[in-house]
Amino acid sequence: MPLISTKGVYGLTAMYELSKHDKETPMQIKEISSNANIPQNYLEQLLSKLRRAELVKSIRGAKGGYILAHNAEDIKVVDILIALEDDLKIVDAKASNPILNIFFDDSKQSMKKIFDVTLAGLDDYQDKYNEFLHYSI
Repeated sequence: MPLISTKGVYGLTAMYELSKHDKETPMQIKEISSNANIPQNYLEQLLSKLRRAELVKSIRGAKGGYILAHNAEDIKVVDILIALEDDLKIVDAKASNPILNIFFDDSKQSMKKIFDVTLAGLDDYQDKYNEFLHYSI
C-alpha cells in the first residue's frame, strides 16, 4: 500500500498549479484540471477538502475559481497531504511489539520532516528537472 494515495498526489499537483498562477486572479477548476491532468469531478472533491483545511479560498461568480489561502512560502507539503490523507501513515495498525511501535512512530516523524517543504520550495526541483532534460551523447 502506498504511503500517499492519488488523492494526495492530485491534491498536491493542484496546489502547485495554484502556486504558479497569478495570486490575485482565481483559477477555474476546468483550467486546473486541464493543466494538471486531474479529472474535474475528483478535483472538486479535493479542493473542497483543501478549502475546509483553509489552504485554498473559493471565489464565486463568473470570474471565480480558487486561489491559495496563504502565500506559497507559507504552505507546506505536509499540511496539504495531511488535509487530504487525514494523516501520513506508515502502518494502519499497532504492532504487538512495542519496539516496532516506537520504530514506526519515529519513521512517521521522519517522513513528516521529508515533506516539510513549502509549495514555493518545490521550485528548487526545477533545476533537477532541467538537468534530467539536458543530457549529452
